[in-house]
Amino acid sequence: MVTLILIIKKIFPPLLFCIVLLSCGDLNYFSSLESRFDWHRDVRLERPDPPLGENYSFIVVSDTHITNLNDAQRFSGIKDSLINTDRFIVVTGDITEHGSARELRYFLEAAKDIGEFALTNFGYKIPLYPVIGNHDVYTDEARAWKELIGATVYRVDSSGTSLFILDNASGFFGFNQLDWLERELRSAGKNTFVFAHTNLESMLDIREWGRLRALLKGRCKIMFIGHVHNQYTREIDGVRYFHLKNFGSRGDFYRVHVEGQAITIEPRSL
Repeated sequence: MVTLILIIKKIFPPLLFCIVLLSCGDLNYFSSLESRFDWHRDVRLERPDPPLGENYSFIVVSDTHITNLNDAQRFSGIKDSLINTDRFIVVTGDITEHGSARELRYFLEAAKDIGEFALTNFGYKIPLYPVIGNHDVYTDEARAWKELIGATVYRVDSSGTSLFILDNASGFFGFNQLDWLERELRSAGKNTFVFAHTNLESMLDIREWGRLRALLKGRCKIMFIGHVHNQYTREIDGVRYFHLKNFGSRGDFYRVHVEGQAITIEPRSL
């Protein structure tokens, strides 16, 4: 009897939490995510110019964890690996270590350096699209991001390509963001790519994982994800969920080749 009472005391608190969570179908998360989603129309980022066309490549890199000028200069060294089909770069979160204004300015200077290099050598700029990660919200709930970059949720379109940058830095997407994604996907291009930071297995609400899978089925080619610092791929309902290595000591990144409907991913390092 005593043993049974001890077991009940041990399992009751988490069981109660699960019951409350499942009973609140319209639960509003107690986090800054919803306020970050309010910025989603504040997009200050350039589209690829000229338009992408049918055949091009782009770069994806993750978890650069920039803390100082040396880190930023090392990241900007990716420009020496660019080829003339590369048209944009996406960084899938944890761009900075602490989300401070100083660290973000280092990142933006690196992005400017990469863009100017491309303009000089290829005749067009290479825009850089940032994804917010959990490290990027550490300082003042991403206030520096809002002031220096703008939106954490946005869409970029060029030719038949659509990019969706999502915010799950706090471990979830939230109802408003997934509603937005559902609406926007209806007009997405034939080559649609989605980017987020936190791997879906680590999401705080499994219902979001299920809804996202349903939304992307038949609409998205690949979803790129950071956070885990390790490369692996899951394919579900025809969608590839590609998890990236961190930039790390080797300067790992990926080149994605798009040739019409054919898409290949090439691992690279500095």
